[in-house]
Amino acid sequence: MAQRPRSRLLTVALGVLTALWSAAAWGADAPARPDPDAAHARALVLDSHADIPLDFGKGAHDAGVDGDPQVDLPKLKRGGVGAVVLAVFAPQGPRTPEGIAKARAVADAKLAAIRGVAASHPDQAELALSVADVVRIHAAGKVAVIAGFLNAYPFGASLAPIDDYYAAGVRTFGFVHAGGNDYADSSRPAAGRGAEWGGLSPLGRQAVGKLNRLGVVIDVSQLTPEGVLQTVALSKAPVIASHSAVRGRVDSPRNLGDAELDAIARSGGVVQIVAFGPYLVNPGPGYADKVRVVRARFGLSADFAKPADGADALGDERRTAYAHEIAALLPKASVKDLVDAVDYAVRRIGVDHVGLASDFNHGGGVVGWSNEGEAANVTRELVRRGYSEADVGKIWGGNFLRVFAEVEAVAKRQGGA
Repeated sequence: MAQRPRSRLLTVALGVLTALWSAAAWGADAPARPDPDAAHARALVLDSHADIPLDFGKGAHDAGVDGDPQVDLPKLKRGGVGAVVLAVFAPQGPRTPEGIAKARAVADAKLAAIRGVAASHPDQAELALSVADVVRIHAAGKVAVIAGFLNAYPFGASLAPIDDYYAAGVRTFGFVHAGGNDYADSSRPAAGRGAEWGGLSPLGRQAVGKLNRLGVVIDVSQLTPEGVLQTVALSKAPVIASHSAVRGRVDSPRNLGDAELDAIARSGGVVQIVAFGPYLVNPGPGYADKVRVVRARFGLSADFAKPADGADALGDERRTAYAHEIAALLPKASVKDLVDAVDYAVRRIGVDHVGLASDFNHGGGVVGWSNEGEAANVTRELVRRGYSEADVGKIWGGNFLRVFAEVEAVAKRQGGA
């Protein structure tokens, strides 16, 4: 697939944006290696995927409190993070009317909490509905909060909720999490189910067109390889993988293979490398035996193809506890491991197609970037590796915003948003 041409409007808009986050401020005498802290301060730093606790916005989890969550306004300010995509996410459950209704209630509550950040702290944050909003909010010294969506399970077999969530502010949309749903197959299917649709379902294919018309950024993270390639082929706008790593370094079904990286880049899209240890470092010797010990403690079979096998039957709390214990068996990943994955992706598809995401509050975080307040450590490592200030600006936020702008342009051409 050839890379899609940019519209004249988009080219002009990107020229303006580039002036904000590139090395243009240095002029013709830009140093070979910029000062990393200055480069970080000048970049529009954007984390493309973070989760929130269910009680986000309340008590000790108020966004204005520097508390135990990895994302809050004090940490975002301390880390120089100017924009963050907060996920409207409900975990997978039984595909029954009762299960779907329960998940929809969770998703509705999280969307309300994300919208509530700006309502409760208007001097520090605003909800961003467009690229122009992100740039304006950042220029005003506030955090641009973007509402993202992950896992269409709460929508059941209907496309109608997409319109409601768009109207409420959602601007990115990921089809699946762990376990398939009525829209698509997950790269981590529920035990015993396997792939159901061969990628996208007929409903999921319809969703691609609807999201394009609305101007919602399509997120292919967690899809099967078939689902990724089908989405790229169907979408009239570039796509992102909002929180993924690369299979060329760690052979996990959750990571993207080279063919998927190539397809996303050919679409003009961006792969946001995730700071999630199990997808950045390989397990050491004896890992399988250690997993069996943990599985026995949770009453799971000693026979497994992957550690998550059977965990969907544990219930939300025990499944989360199990996942944390399994994650603890892996070596601790660091900022260096994260940038190793960035390096791999840049070598494969180019710096214009690579970004960063944390997956905070859902297992994300590495040594050196354990919460939003430490984001500048990633920039320091990028500069140490030889990335220019322009590269830093692209990786941290420029590439994501370029895609967002083109998604908006495609929607306008189709008579949408």
